[in-house]
Amino acid sequence: MSQTIQPREDAPALVRSGVLRPSITATPLTCTIGAELFGVNLGDASRDDDLFAEIKKLLLQYKVLFLRDQDITRAEHIAFASRFGQLEDHPVLGSDPHHPGLVRIYKELDSKPEHYENALHCDATWRACPPMGAVLRCVETPEVGGDTIWVNMAEAYRRLPEHIRTQIADLRARHSIEATFGAVLPTEERHALKARYPDAEHPVVRTHPETGEQILFVNSFTTHFVNYHRPEHVRFGQDYAPGASNLLNYLISQAAVPEYQVRWRWQKNSFAIWDNRSTQHYAVQDYWPAVRKMERAGIVGDRPF
Repeated sequence: MSQTIQPREDAPALVRSGVLRPSITATPLTCTIGAELFGVNLGDASRDDDLFAEIKKLLLQYKVLFLRDQDITRAEHIAFASRFGQLEDHPVLGSDPHHPGLVRIYKELDSKPEHYENALHCDATWRACPPMGAVLRCVETPEVGGDTIWVNMAEAYRRLPEHIRTQIADLRARHSIEATFGAVLPTEERHALKARYPDAEHPVVRTHPETGEQILFVNSFTTHFVNYHRPEHVRFGQDYAPGASNLLNYLISQAAVPEYQVRWRWQKNSFAIWDNRSTQHYAVQDYWPAVRKMERAGIVGDRPF
């Protein structure tokens, strides 16, 4: 059932009563993340400053927004996403030559199952400045399967035990494309990929630049802590190895907690808009050899702090 937007007591009050236009309805999908929007056309939002501003406020509150029956053009898709900021290409797939910034993620009949999307991850944290977010459209989807899951990593941080939050407050970690996308490449190509995209270092707990929320910022691209081996953490070698690895694995595992998640079933011309700074996601790969075609506009982000 649709409801009036009410901010969580422990989250920023980003949407005030009476702010939304009467035609816009936002229906929360879980208690912690995600809302479906009704009465909104993203083509209109690509041209309307006030409408876009309302959608952005909702995005900051719910972290991922969903819409169905959005029969808009690729140009409107790009125009809407560009309102959030500059768009970026995918390092492997590139982008549509006629619509720069629009990446076609097509899993077709001749595609083979792969193991990159079906891991809980935050997009491109191996970049010094990971994406701010993305606007993803479903072009074609299986009759059953191919859902996507998103996770609220601000909630994951808030519900960590206090002693863990204290332990990780100043930790930093390395994120690598070489150890993930590059792992299947021949050695020289893998090294070339790392030279192009050197490992990035980010805080384990980042601050959202717009809401001020603290966010647990480790995922499947994270390889290790870079400043753990200090006297306050390490007495003997086993405190570091496997101690640091155990802590990192524990933190990464928080994204798998169902209470922090929302799951979306795709239909043609449905959209998801997500804040990559405060979420992770997982593309469920249960549909091969069926066809699944998506088009994504990724938005350039800032350096985590």
